[in-house]
Amino acid sequence: MTITNALAGIAVDDMNEALDFYERLFGRPADARPMADHAEWKLPGGGWVQVHTDSDRAGASNLTLIVDDIAEELGRLSLQGLNPVAKSVGDFFKTAKFRDSDGNQIILSQPQPGTY
Repeated sequence: MTITNALAGIAVDDMNEALDFYERLFGRPADARPMADHAEWKLPGGGWVQVHTDSDRAGASNLTLIVDDIAEELGRLSLQGLNPVAKSVGDFFKTAKFRDSDGNQIILSQPQPGTY
């Protein structure tokens, strides 16, 4: 099998509420709205994040986004009213954990120099 790309899915209960959070998180509207209950953001490395309505699974998703400069991203997100629920620094990564309105976990992670 040759994998050429990936699509990460985030299940939410209310698309309008989710769009508010994810548009602030990504700093722009969705790149695609293939269906009324789906919104997709293309990532610079080629992958996609898809937010979709699924009340049965809402709040059980987990997404880690690798960033170049976590301090810069945290500053930008703070201006958008998004603040992490937790931050940590380890041997390999600096991380900041966010939760959307459904409780889905979104982690921003910056690799420590020489580890990734």
